[in-house]
Amino acid sequence: MSTGDTVHDAPAGDSANNDGSSRRYFLIQATSVVAAAGAVGAAWPFISYWSPSEKAKALGAPVKIDISKLGPGEMLSPIVAWRGKPVFVVHRDADTLASLETDIDMLADPNSEITEQQPDFAVNAWRSERPEYGIFLGICTHLGCSPKYIVTENFEASGQGGFFCPCHGSKFDMAGRVVKGVPAPSNLEVPPYRFESDTVVVIG
Repeated sequence: MSTGDTVHDAPAGDSANNDGSSRRYFLIQATSVVAAAGAVGAAWPFISYWSPSEKAKALGAPVKIDISKLGPGEMLSPIVAWRGKPVFVVHRDADTLASLETDIDMLADPNSEITEQQPDFAVNAWRSERPEYGIFLGICTHLGCSPKYIVTENFEASGQGGFFCPCHGSKFDMAGRVVKGVPAPSNLEVPPYRFESDTVVVIG
């Protein structure tokens, strides 16, 4: 070192101040992280409360139905459920389909004019996508009882049967259309569905 060079020592307090600032910065950051984690932990019960439960998801989930063994004139058994409601699936033969177009004088809503009762594709004499298969929610539109499937002598002149509610006497034809003068105010509801294949129907 030359004689003319001058070395300036840092003030004694500067090193301590730098160490203190670093420590304070670290503590502030650490405290923020812990606080944020605590807030998330406290909020989690409320977040999970508003999330749909597994049971709720299951109630609204689509249901697949195998109809490969369902013969003409039969209703699928055991009855499956969708959203907690029974689903009636019937295989209608040619005579039944013909009667659905002609035996309409006793029906209250033969043209399915209450649009909420079925999807657009079911606004026809069969109330279905494919004429031979009728798919309905098995809930009487009067007070929510479950009608019984009657193969013959329900009310039609052709004797093709339909659905009869034993609770208060409401009757529906093989397209789920309600007859006049019974307690039920409207047709059986047709759920949304689609054919995944010739033998599998997806409800919902």
